[in-house]
Amino acid sequence: MQVPPWTKSAVISNTTENRTHVTYTGLMAVMLTGMCTFFSVYCTQPLLPLLQDLFHASELEVSLTVSSTTFAIALTAPIIGMLAERIGRKKVIVPALFGLTLATLLCATAGSLHALIVWRFVQGLFVPGVVAVVHAYINEEWSGRGVGRAMSFYVTGTVIGGFLGRFLAGVIVSHWHWRAAFIVIGLLNLIGAVLVRRWLPRAQNFVRAPHLGHALEGVRTHLRNPRLLATFGMGFAVLFTLVGTFTYTNFYLAKAPFNLTSAQLGSVFFVYLLGVFITPLSGKYLDLYGFRKTALLSFTMIASGLLLTLAHTLTPVIIGLAVFSSGVFISQAAATVQTGVIAGHARSSAAGLYMSCYYLGGSAGATLTGWTWVAAGWPACIALLVSVAIVSLVLAIISSRGVTPEIETTVARCQLPDAS
Repeated sequence: MQVPPWTKSAVISNTTENRTHVTYTGLMAVMLTGMCTFFSVYCTQPLLPLLQDLFHASELEVSLTVSSTTFAIALTAPIIGMLAERIGRKKVIVPALFGLTLATLLCATAGSLHALIVWRFVQGLFVPGVVAVVHAYINEEWSGRGVGRAMSFYVTGTVIGGFLGRFLAGVIVSHWHWRAAFIVIGLLNLIGAVLVRRWLPRAQNFVRAPHLGHALEGVRTHLRNPRLLATFGMGFAVLFTLVGTFTYTNFYLAKAPFNLTSAQLGSVFFVYLLGVFITPLSGKYLDLYGFRKTALLSFTMIASGLLLTLAHTLTPVIIGLAVFSSGVFISQAAATVQTGVIAGHARSSAAGLYMSCYYLGGSAGATLTGWTWVAAGWPACIALLVSVAIVSLVLAIISSRGVTPEIETTVARCQLPDAS
């Protein structure tokens, strides 16, 4: 079968003569892209009780500092993915990192909650320029064994960045003004962007799509695939539970009987570091047992972890959040693999659509869980989040229909789970 010219990069990347040499600086650059991006995305979560008092706002209003960012990511992810097929990979990644840096620094200038929400939205506009493009860059430039190593560095960067953004924000506001948190994170992003520009190798295997019409055709094909739509819905549910939990657990733990400070709330996110270990292990489990059993394992961990947070002492709550977040990492890894497996072709477009649904789920999770929190408190939030997790499991079963466990494990070995 003839290979269309705009997909030749997938073929080129499989030949050793065109493979970009894997260097330590290149791997560090890939890790920095993940770190710098996720420094910013959720950094306001441990600050929400403080921002509520400072701006005399409701929980729902301050939660918009989270959901506005994820909504912007959802809006722009498919568009950026298609543009990158024309412009190139590094030419999108590096400017996006500098744009994210500027938007982060501008958050520190906000004179009102509404202004802060606007700048948080602007931050989200730049995130897909990194997240939606770096996957394609890695697969094109480091084929074979190199792609697994490079992707593991990237995933590690996303986990560390997600933790440090929240942790540093919580610690900084305990000693200085809340604006200092955005200044510090913005400066860290700037350093990372400069290093990525210098260290990330120039793309050798990128082949420009002749025009955007071909990318749009891939999108239309994916949207007619019921199994792929079920996988997108699974991604929606995954981030719904993650953002809903880690946004409103801050209000829950800031109240009696816990009464945690911003610094202590930031420290809760140490559970995120489990992702450095859980993500590779989830890949091995997926290899051995397939997608359906992996989805069932992740649901069990998510549901049991959420139920543990109903305790009125801190230790079981932290254990519950650790188990819950580990289940989310497994679920996200499995859904990412499943997206690539089902799509088969035009995988960048499929990844963009998945990311759009994924982050729409985050926005919905922040909003709907907020309404539930205001109306009925934390137990009702847990009921909502467990229900969404059940929906995610049902969608996972639909996504895997017609695929035997043997085929599942075979194709899974060709992919690397991504918990970004």
